Amino acid sequence: MTDATTHDQAEPSIFTRIIRREIPASVVAEDEHLIAFHDIAPQAPVHVLVVPKTEQYRDVVELAAGDPALLAEMVAFAHKIARDLADGDFRLVFNTGPEAGQTVFHVHAHVLAGGAKEDSLGTTG
Repeated sequence: MTDATTHDQAEPSIFTRIIRREIPASVVAEDEHLIAFHDIAPQAPVHVLVVPKTEQYRDVVELAAGDPALLAEMVAFAHKIARDLADGDFRLVFNTGPEAGQTVFHVHAHVLAGGAKEDSLGTTG
């Protein structure tokens, strides 16, 4: 077991604390299973995180294996956010693992829209 895993089990993630309303966030949408809020360090004019309300999955690979229906809900939720906050076009980014830039080990998706920066979260195109 890694230190990150031990740490994650010892205390709730920042996303869990946002879901519980222990930490403020600029929430843009929410339903029974998901919450979406603005990223505190945006990489595009629209940069929203879509987070399942369950702590069960650390990353998108675990989510896809354990609850593909919830993953599909996340994608549909992201699309609605892009339609509501931008022109409907968007990038959906899941970082999986520390070497890929994942810093919070509670599965989440980055919705980027409105003209993402050229160097934001990888190359464009």
